[in-house]
Amino acid sequence: MTSFRSSSRSDFLRARGIRHHIRRWGQPDRPMIFLGHGFLDVSATFEPLVAALLDATAGRYQVLAPDWRGFGYTEWPQDGYWFQDYVADLDAFVRHYSPDAPLTLVGHSMGAQIVSLYAGLRPERVQKLVLLDGVTLPDMPSTVAPKRFRHWLDQLQDTPRERRYPSFEDLAGRVQRQHPQLSAEHALFVARCWGREDGRGKITLCADPRHHRHGPGLYHAEDSNAIWCEITADTLFIDAGKSQIPMPPEQRTARLACYRRHAVEVIAEAGHMLHFDAPQDTAQRLAAFLDR
Repeated sequence: MTSFRSSSRSDFLRARGIRHHIRRWGQPDRPMIFLGHGFLDVSATFEPLVAALLDATAGRYQVLAPDWRGFGYTEWPQDGYWFQDYVADLDAFVRHYSPDAPLTLVGHSMGAQIVSLYAGLRPERVQKLVLLDGVTLPDMPSTVAPKRFRHWLDQLQDTPRERRYPSFEDLAGRVQRQHPQLSAEHALFVARCWGREDGRGKITLCADPRHHRHGPGLYHAEDSNAIWCEITADTLFIDAGKSQIPMPPEQRTARLACYRRHAVEVIAEAGHMLHFDAPQDTAQRLAAFLDR
């Protein structure tokens, strides 16, 4: 039975000039798993997956999940968002919580990109790595640089406005339209994770609307590939069989080849949001990997 009642507690950590929110599950003396959420998501939506994982491992681990900068209950920086900052934030979290012992990193989507880069940049700090439908950013040719840079300059002229909803139930309706496979109960749970009361009778999203701006930089896969080739951790890819994120086969093959010791598993009936569609199955596969 899927649980939508939170068993987590919150830490607040000031690092790199920002007050970060870290959600924690499990006993604080157990080996650490760091869990990174994806774009426009928050740590709280992983509750069903984490509950199933702690069950499957008999509580042998603790899970720490940050809300990345500008998401959830972490502060919104005033100078915008640069992807390298997420990796630097993770480095600060690891140094704070586990200055000596290597740990396990798990990331979904954007979070998979963050934790995988960290695992290549600090290979001695990571003993196991799990990527949930991740490392799928498309390569960008240099020919698009002028258009992308110009678009970013244009976007800076306007301040994105926060969307407001009359109630959590209204936001849950939007969640169900976006993810029609979810039950009404699960959609309302996600809505309460993604939204918060604004003090004026409305619900706003726990995400800085400036995230919708496209930055001026380009993603070059060869840069990530070079970093991933430095990874020494055993790596598990858990992919979603119904994911809508396209990846040319030759690019995927080149990326997987960077990981020295890796395995790939596919949850056939799940979409990209594995923790929405298949929290129990994902947790079981994760637990089996941890026990190897």
